Amino acid sequence: MLSNRNHLPLVLAITLSFCLIAAYMLLRGNQMICTTVAASGRPSGSDPRLVGSYRFERGGWTYVHLSGAPDHIGYQHGYLLAPEIEDALAAVKLEDTHDSQRDWNFFRKAAHDMLWPHIDPEYQAELNGIAEGAQARGVAVDIDDIVALNAFMELPDYYVPWFNEKEKVANAPKIKPEGHCSAFVATGSWTKDHRIVMAHNNWTSYIQGARWRMIFDIAPQNGFRMIMDGFPGVIISDDDFGVNSDGLMVTETTISGFKGWDPNGKPEFVRARKALQYGTSIDEYVKIMLDGNNGGYANDWLLGDNKTGEIAQFENGLQANRVWKSKDGVFVGSNFVSDPEVQKLDTTWNNDDLASSPNARHIRLDEMMKESKGKIDVELAEKVLSDHYDTYLQKEIPDGRTLCGHLDLDPAGVKAWGDGPYDDHGAVEGKAVDSHMAGQMSFMARAGHPCGSNFNAKEFLKAHPEYSWQTPVLRDINAGPWTSFKAGETAAQ
Repeated sequence: MLSNRNHLPLVLAITLSFCLIAAYMLLRGNQMICTTVAASGRPSGSDPRLVGSYRFERGGWTYVHLSGAPDHIGYQHGYLLAPEIEDALAAVKLEDTHDSQRDWNFFRKAAHDMLWPHIDPEYQAELNGIAEGAQARGVAVDIDDIVALNAFMELPDYYVPWFNEKEKVANAPKIKPEGHCSAFVATGSWTKDHRIVMAHNNWTSYIQGARWRMIFDIAPQNGFRMIMDGFPGVIISDDDFGVNSDGLMVTETTISGFKGWDPNGKPEFVRARKALQYGTSIDEYVKIMLDGNNGGYANDWLLGDNKTGEIAQFENGLQANRVWKSKDGVFVGSNFVSDPEVQKLDTTWNNDDLASSPNARHIRLDEMMKESKGKIDVELAEKVLSDHYDTYLQKEIPDGRTLCGHLDLDPAGVKAWGDGPYDDHGAVEGKAVDSHMAGQMSFMARAGHPCGSNFNAKEFLKAHPEYSWQTPVLRDINAGPWTSFKAGETAAQ
């Protein structure tokens, strides 16, 4: 055995190495400390705003716990998800600028001049915190980038076409809001236990879908605790699926053919976050969403109140709105329009075109709900979200008309949305919840296509070079298993 004296050169070498590392860190302004997240998922930085926050990965999702004052929640969000925010922002920039034929400064200016003044101080603080947290990890981002990122569902598809028409922009691209999502909510005699069951799959571009893999557990200083899926850097689910600790259950699907925008209104992402955080009932949720409605990201909201067993469909147009309620019924959503006034005043949508994706999926949802009356539960909901029956072609085939959408396999595309043949767009994840789970603030989620199939970006681009502009940001989308998530859980659980 060697003596302590024989170990001396080694000890000195190690000590010198640590001294050199420490000196380097000081020269870097301790940046290395601020760029690590411990193996436990808890941040290793010393900023007091990070206390109690953590992240972990499971089932293809990244679970993020945030808590405290608005600026603390934001800073935790930006710090913990800095690499994901940097990546998501690059993807959104490319997609938005390509589709709109506008540079990113156009979106930054809209965020700064038009959206920011109408954001509640609470959420201004949270958004600033996201920017600061990401900056602490070395991400080159500012508040205008973060606000534009949060509006990535409303600025390019709603504001830009309104702006082009208002300003009479020559040779402007014809932008049509794309359809997002298939969903249902049921209660009473329609479900297995006569309580609420809600399910939703997120339809979006595969550029976005590869990144829409966050589970946010947020315990704010004020309002109710929330658990929801989400997108890096965004303060609301935005696809939207979430539950709050007062028993409110929320999801939606977009309204196809929508037109209109109010530049003096409040951003949709702010109204949706506030409604989930502070909504105590279906009526309160509707009230908050209508307060300052800007027409952005117009949706059919499917709602449930776990306290009463009541469900609702809230069709949120700009000039017209409609709410339907039931304690024994089912509401479905697949981007069609239900109310004649909303259809007339706020859209150009044709509900009679049975070849169009929203209408074909509407038919299929109605069929599956009727066939399953009295048997609807979370397990059946997962099957609904995975369904591949095309009611127009009357056969099983994954395409742009099936509930589990696969436009990348569809030679027809969806003309009503401006999607060409084989567009990489479709169902990128699924979620389901019942009243029992909502009472525990938990739900089931599957990353990737709800049917379990995978998307290979390299093979897709080789087969469809017309989409080669997406090469820098297009990723594989591999389906994970159906996975349970619950508010307050940790990786060890």
